[in-house]
Amino acid sequence: MPSEDLTPNLYAHDPDELRSAVGADSPLLHDLHRVWNDKALGLIYEDYAHNTPFHLESAEHYGRDAVMTIALQTLAAFPDLRVLDTETIWSGNEQDGTVSQRVTWSGRHLGHGIYGPPSGAAVQIRVLVQRRLRVGRVVEEWLVRDEAALLRQLGHDPGEWISRQPQSAAPAASQTHGELVRAQGQQAPPLVLEGDPSNPAELPGRLYGLIWNARMLSAVSDFYAPDAVIWGPGNRRLQGHADLQAFLLQLLSAFPDAVLQPDEVTYQGNKVAARWTFMGTHDGPSVYGPPAASAYASPASATLA
Repeated sequence: MPSEDLTPNLYAHDPDELRSAVGADSPLLHDLHRVWNDKALGLIYEDYAHNTPFHLESAEHYGRDAVMTIALQTLAAFPDLRVLDTETIWSGNEQDGTVSQRVTWSGRHLGHGIYGPPSGAAVQIRVLVQRRLRVGRVVEEWLVRDEAALLRQLGHDPGEWISRQPQSAAPAASQTHGELVRAQGQQAPPLVLEGDPSNPAELPGRLYGLIWNARMLSAVSDFYAPDAVIWGPGNRRLQGHADLQAFLLQLLSAFPDAVLQPDEVTYQGNKVAARWTFMGTHDGPSVYGPPAASAYASPASATLA
């Protein structure tokens, strides 16, 4: 199945369109949009609490100074970066709530940074971000970006590139989890889950519990439309039940003890945002390379509609 055309068009959105996409009723999101698109980096000091935990898929950071550092490093490497919000889901309100967003990052690799010297390559990736708000400030943030797609667009092989990187000084997510548990004691994971399947708040837990943790891949047809489109890591486009089952089989064969733990769910109408943690041991051959027998854990997010 061909992938969606994500060829960057950096000038497809004028500044007014980019600003209006945020929503005029959200001064906080408007500020955060300006951080990236207008390089108004000082707004980070106003809009983030000083001790904000900042969770990336590869490392844990702490404090708004860490948020500033990451923003500076990202914009130094991609100085013409443009961020377009494609979907926003609120739970609560801007003063005291949670906001989940699906956004698109577009830019050109014009500066030095963690991806090496400037290549001039144009990139465009999907990013999922969830922010917890208190008294109108961000007090915790989770950000997951399609790093594999980014690396490929920069001309790197993701596996080789990651293997060459030094260990981060920040604690990796895999260091924060112990034994992987999919059921109580020696019991099997439940194959029937209680609850209302039509309740959007319960949908992610039921879906992940049956399909991922109980390995009931046959339940894909219970949760997904026959022609459902699912976007996976590396800008991989899956369509339909067979594509999704094949993807799950590949991932679970690489991480046979994998556990998917839902952490937070927000929803508006029929749109659902779920943040979850994937944990497993790389014990099987796969696209990720030969088995490394190393534990892995990473925060991740999804939007369902």
